[in-house]
Amino acid sequence: MTKILLPNDGSAASARAIEQVLQRGCAGLELHLLNVQLPVDGNVRTFVNADELNAYHLAEGLAELAAARAQLDAAGVACQQHVLVGHPADQIRRFADENGFDEIVMGTHGRTGLMHLLMGSVAAEVSEQAKTQVTLVK
Repeated sequence: MTKILLPNDGSAASARAIEQVLQRGCAGLELHLLNVQLPVDGNVRTFVNADELNAYHLAEGLAELAAARAQLDAAGVACQQHVLVGHPADQIRRFADENGFDEIVMGTHGRTGLMHLLMGSVAAEVSEQAKTQVTLVK
């Protein structure tokens, strides 16, 4: 069984990555969707307890995974869903390492030039630093 991690932010780029995996055929694959929520900064914890904040992150993450889950369900492919909180590239790499994934398949937003320099690229960061094989889908 080949374990594939599909980081997903609900974007068209993420949907293309799923489509690429579906085109390969899913026999013998164990698919995992992962959404990484950014931590809430500031004094929010003063007004919201940890359980409420965790519930918020989980609800937001599952909402962002809904289209991906529907895409896989429509293809009759089972998957597991995960939601983490933190810096996206770090969390993706850590999760892949800790759970023994064979491959990370993720979409790229295609930013170049100044936009890439200003916004960075989670996909590039994962690709450069992951121990796991990374396939980037444009």
